[in-house]
Amino acid sequence: MITNKHHDYGIWLSYDNQKSGFQLPVNPAELQISDATGGKTYDVSGLGEINVIQSPKLTEISFDSFFPAPGANYSFIASKTLLEPYVYLTLIQDWMKKKRPIRFIFTGASFDLNLAVSIEKFEWREAAGSGDIEYSLGLKKYVFYKARPVKINKKHEKSGGKERDTKGRQTKETPKTYTLVSGDTLIGVARKQLGDESRWKEIQKLNGIADSELRKLQIGRVLKLPG
Repeated sequence: MITNKHHDYGIWLSYDNQKSGFQLPVNPAELQISDATGGKTYDVSGLGEINVIQSPKLTEISFDSFFPAPGANYSFIASKTLLEPYVYLTLIQDWMKKKRPIRFIFTGASFDLNLAVSIEKFEWREAAGSGDIEYSLGLKKYVFYKARPVKINKKHEKSGGKERDTKGRQTKETPKTYTLVSGDTLIGVARKQLGDESRWKEIQKLNGIADSELRKLQIGRVLKLPG
């Protein structure tokens, strides 16, 4: 919390790289700034209560003040240029409608702030008899972000561990094993299961099949297939 004792600070609000904006004509008596981490506590059996530190939450700023009526002659006016109260109201309401962040600048005796913020709350009312517009303003730090483009392989898309071609048709998935049937040869197995009969030697080596066994493979034998 910052209190306004000596009027030694100022606050500016602006939009679109200062194409529109203003200095607050009357500094708030208090400036509430929140930088909570949002830590959570849990009860763990055998350990008791533990605290889990979370990532810092976005800074929140809130304050109350007023826009002086035309012709007001207050000694504590902070800005050199005093606008009509409705001009301040119109600017803030217009910024809110555009749903884009504004710039909050605070200059003080001990530190300064310069943040992009979103307007989370704006409430106002006309003070009876004075013509002043009293208001409450709530702001939250805004973090700029940009979505990253996603690159899609135009040849193949994978779905559920199985490969699909560009037209969405599911292609044949290579089995990991094969059981020999009557009339099988390693060349035939390589052609049917791997799509390349020249890979029959890979099957032979992977399964430890001797050259003498090639002519008479055991029916029912389960062969491991190379990936």
